Formats: sequence, C-alpha cells, structure tokens
Amino acid sequence: MTASNEVEIMDIQRDYQPHLMWMPEKDRIHDSLLYQFMVRLSEQENTLFHDYNQLHHWSVEHSDAFWDEVWDFCGVKGHKQGPTTHCPPQTPTPAKDTQWFPQATLNFAENLLSNWERHAAADALIFHCEGDPDRRQHLSWQQLYWQTSQFAAYLSSRGIKQGDVIAAYTPNLPQTIVAMLAATSLGAIWTSTSPDFGVDSVVERFGQTEPKLLICADGYFYNGKIHNSLDKVAAMLTELPSVRDLVIIPYTQTVDELTAQSTGPKQSEPTPENGETAYWPQILECFAPQPLTYTPVPFNHPLYILYSSGTTGQPKCIVHGTGGTLLNHLKEHQLHNNIKPGDRLFYFTTCGWMMWNWMVSGLASGAGMVLYEGSPFYPDGNVLWDMAAEESVTLFGTSAKYLEALEKQGYQPEKSHALPTLKTLCSTGSVLAPEQFDYVYRSIKSDLQLASISGGTDICGCFAIGNPLNPVYRGECQGRALGMDVRVFDEEGRSLFQQQGELVCCNSFPNQPVGFWNDPDGNRYQHAYWDTFPNVWHHGDFVTLSETGGLIFFGRSDAVLNPGGVRIGTAEIYRQVNPLPEVIDSIVIGQNWHNDVRVVLFVQLTEGQVLDDALKQTICRQIREHCSPRHVPAVILAVDDIPRTKSGKLVELAVRNVVHHQSVKNVGALANPQALEAFKNRPELQDHPK
Repeated sequence: MTASNEVEIMDIQRDYQPHLMWMPEKDRIHDSLLYQFMVRLSEQENTLFHDYNQLHHWSVEHSDAFWDEVWDFCGVKGHKQGPTTHCPPQTPTPAKDTQWFPQATLNFAENLLSNWERHAAADALIFHCEGDPDRRQHLSWQQLYWQTSQFAAYLSSRGIKQGDVIAAYTPNLPQTIVAMLAATSLGAIWTSTSPDFGVDSVVERFGQTEPKLLICADGYFYNGKIHNSLDKVAAMLTELPSVRDLVIIPYTQTVDELTAQSTGPKQSEPTPENGETAYWPQILECFAPQPLTYTPVPFNHPLYILYSSGTTGQPKCIVHGTGGTLLNHLKEHQLHNNIKPGDRLFYFTTCGWMMWNWMVSGLASGAGMVLYEGSPFYPDGNVLWDMAAEESVTLFGTSAKYLEALEKQGYQPEKSHALPTLKTLCSTGSVLAPEQFDYVYRSIKSDLQLASISGGTDICGCFAIGNPLNPVYRGECQGRALGMDVRVFDEEGRSLFQQQGELVCCNSFPNQPVGFWNDPDGNRYQHAYWDTFPNVWHHGDFVTLSETGGLIFFGRSDAVLNPGGVRIGTAEIYRQVNPLPEVIDSIVIGQNWHNDVRVVLFVQLTEGQVLDDALKQTICRQIREHCSPRHVPAVILAVDDIPRTKSGKLVELAVRNVVHHQSVKNVGALANPQALEAFKNRPELQDHPK
C-alpha cells in the first residue's frame, strides 16, 4: 500500500478547523537545507518538487533512492557499496526483515567528529550546571577530538574492542559525550542511563546487556542539592559481574577529595571485583592526544542499546544500528530541523532518554552542543532561557510538560530575554496541547518554527516531525517524516483520514531496531511491533491525520479509554483539564465497572485549592463543552502528585493497575514511585454491594 490509498472518512472531527500559527517566509524557505535537497533531487530525478507533501510521497514510493540520496547530500563518511537494500528471499515480512546498505561500512564517531579540523577553535560542547555559573565548561572541536583519542587509548588498554558493551551512569556531562565517541570509535556498543535511577532499575537494564566497563560520576546536582552516586554504584557492582573496570568522573568533588575518602575509614570508592577503578582526569594525564584510528563496522552493526520505560515489566533492550541511527539523525537534523555548521543545539534531556542520543548526533552536522545538567526551575524558570540567550541557541528542545509548567508559573521569555538566534523549538515526551502552541507564540517567540515531534526510544527518532517548508497549525505535528510511510489504521487495518486510529508505518526504514538484546529468535521484537498488523510497524499511538497533512496525537493507544465501546484518547481530556488555573496536573484512566468501563480522573491541585462540588462541575462542564458527554469522568478525585517516568511521561497503565489491585512490575522506572500510594484502595473506587 502507498500513501495515496488512504480512505477519506470525515465524520469524527466535524468541528475541527486548522488554525494557522506560523508561516515560514520565502527567504527562510529558500535558505533551508530541505529546499536545497529538493532542488538537487529535482535535477537528478527530472521531476519538479512543488511542496513537502509531494516530496514525502516520493520519498515513500522511492525509499531506496531517497535514503541513498540522504547519504550523499549529508556527506556520510563511509564506504557505500552494493545495493541500498536487501530482503531475504521468501520472507513473509519484507518491511521488518529488509536490510539497509548490507555491504556498506562506516564508523559513527568518525562522522560526528568529521568537522573538527574545519572548526577546530570553535566550541563543540558548552556545559551549564544549575545554579553555578562557575561550573560552565566548554570544549573546542579540537579539544573534543583529542580527549576522545585519549579515552579511546585508555579503553584499548583495558581490552575494549568492537562489539563490547560500554555503560554510563552519568549526568549530562561533556565527559559522557567524549566517552561515547571514544567507545564507538572502536566499534564498541554504548548504553547509558541517568544517575537518578535506583540500583534495581540500573541492574535490570545493565544486567541484561552485561557491560565490560562502567562510567559514572561521583554525584550530581538537582534542585539545589547534591546527590551522591558512588554508594549506589558500589551496590550495582555486586550485581553486575560483567563489569571489569570502573571510571569515575569527579563532578561534585575533586579527585583529591574522592581519593582521600577512599583511603579513609569508610572506604567509599567502589571497585569492580576483578578490575580497576580509574579517575577521568588521571586517564587524560596518562594517555597523550594522538590521531584517532576509527574501526569501520557494518551499516547494521549495533551502536546503541536503549531501554523501554519498564513500567509494564522488565525493560526491553532495544538495539539500534550504526548506519541507520546516523542516517536518520542526519535526515532529521538537516532536512527537518535545518541544522547547519555553527548552529547551537540544545535539548533538555538526561542520558537515560533517547533525546540525548538524538541531540549528540548534531555534531555530525557541524553544530555545537549546549548541555544543561540540573533542574530546569532552579533557581527559577529563567535558567534555561538565560542560557539560551547567553549561548545563542538556535534550536531549543524540551518537553511538553516543561512548557505547560512554564506557562502555569507565568514566565514570558519573550519579554525578559533577547532570543534573536532562536529559529526552532522542539517539543516531545508527551502530547503538546493546543494551548501550549498559543503560549509559545505569545510568550516565547512569535517568529519560530514550533516542531511538536513524536517517535521514541523504539526507533531513536521520529515518525512525526517538523519541517522548514510547511506552516505550523495549532495542536498539530507538522507532518510525517520523510522516507516513512506513516499512516493511521482502524482496528481492521484500513487507512483513515481525519479519523482517530492507530499510528503505523507501512514500509521499511533504516533506523528500525536491529532487534532486542538477548532475543535470539526475534520473538520479543516481533511481538512488540509487528504482530498487530501483518507486515506493518504498529507504534501504539492514538492519532488523527489532519487535512493539512499534519498529525494530531491523543495519547497512547494502550491507555485509550473505552466507555460504552467508544474509544477516547486521554490527551483529549488533559487538553481541557490541565489549563484550568486550579489544576497543576492530571491523569485519567478507564476503570472496569459493572461490565463496562467508566472514566476516572485524578487531579493535582494548586496550593490552597479544594476539590469541592463547584470545581468538579467546572471540570465536567469544560470537558463536556469542548469534547463530548462521553468524555466526562464518572469520578473525579484529588491526589498530591501525578506519577511519571523519569523522562516525564504519564503512566496511565501503572495507575490503572493500582486501581484494579494489580501489581506494578517496575516502580523503579518512575521518577516519583511514591505517588502511586495515593491511588490504592480509594473508597470512591470500590464496588460496595448495597
């Protein structure tokens, strides 16, 4: 099937009218890399491409030629030889089993460092720490290259080679990026998580992937407090026998302070049972800078291991390939986000979220990385915008929840900060409500491409993404990613237009996972994405394809409410409830009730507010008037906190399990697991016999 086979069904959103928020100026369009790509493609294909939708259609119909051209246009360093794709004969699922560039070889780190000589003195990495301007660091491209060579030499001295797994349990530090580049320069596999994860959560992840070397920091700062990591690392090492060596990055303390502690009575320095502990500064002292030797690896050689949230069971270890990750990130950065050499790319992320991996690939486009570690509201909500203004950020990436919190607290960066270089604002992690579109253009910057993007850990990239050619419409992702045959299916696998359904992708793409770690027969990978619709990637988002070509998201399809058999996306309710001044946050579930499902809404209220009958009526009226009577919750209850994952995603399934007296399998994946206690055994949710 192709994108032209969509069935037009208009009845579900009769009252929806696209509302234009931003239109790119002609000069900006012509200056974009995407426009240059279209001109080049028009000459080569002898076809005039008029707009983005036409280009997208071509990229799907001719995906081999499209990805081959992306390789050339973006200047991938490697040996592109043989066919673009290979599909095993007689395979029943070519979309899943297609191998991209099966004879090509390349090195990931070489591509990210390919600009170092051209921009040697310019800043490659700029680091800010919460509340302490004295901790600002910057590494030039030359320093980044030389430090990578030094750490690569250390890894080689410890026997690290192609295919070995290197793990990091670190804050978002420059050293983390250096370590990743060094590891991948050798063909090693990189995996990381953030230091706010507990011991059990880390062991559940790294225990499956069995790293040979672990990198950690001594601690981290958050919300004005210092959090120690070394005690947790010591506990982890007893459960991770594969780890032979430990590297400690001094961050909250100096090397002298740390070594003094390790020789004291507490003996606090963690040490692997059969290896050594080394400190980052000492490694750089022992190994001199030298030209890097890059290990070429096959296009589909494992590069990253990312982890699912694990809120419904043991985290899935998703393996991403070297070439597919690089090629897709180059496409998304250069064509969709117009990232050019000299730009400054910032994303508020931790090393446990795939947006860190996405952000770091910006080096391959010659952009400098602006890193921030700490709370985005310490000492106040200006901190990220102070940094963006100071460092001339061109792309600012964050989460929808951050923008909502910023608005609730009354911040208006447009009035307090000069942001002349800021061109693009990306939002992901959860659904960006229409009201946040209003807020961005009213209070952050009016001349801005607001790119609400969506994809995730599963593909280390995006299915829905922005582009510099199309307008931005309120509440919509701008469009489907190039090369991805993204559609909306009903439960029978029929394509829908302007009707809610399942987000799917009907063709193969290079950044499909290589597979899952320790899944030799591929059954877990098959079940995760390919079982719902034959030969089609099922992503698990509940969406609508709009008349503009954009996508509107309504939440995860596994959390869809089903009262009276009518499917309701949870985001529809959040869009009405969360903007209310009395409400900080909310979460909604479907509770099994008398052979049906009833909608139950939990709200976290602002200080001093009480969930009385008047507020309940206000909430119900808002939902009824702007959604439908079906959306109105049967029960509304107050809680002190709303549980989310460490990357900020709501966990409706965990709350639903608690309400139904079922276990939550991995509370360690939550940022605030204690919040679940407020949902247990609520008398209002018990079916008491009369």
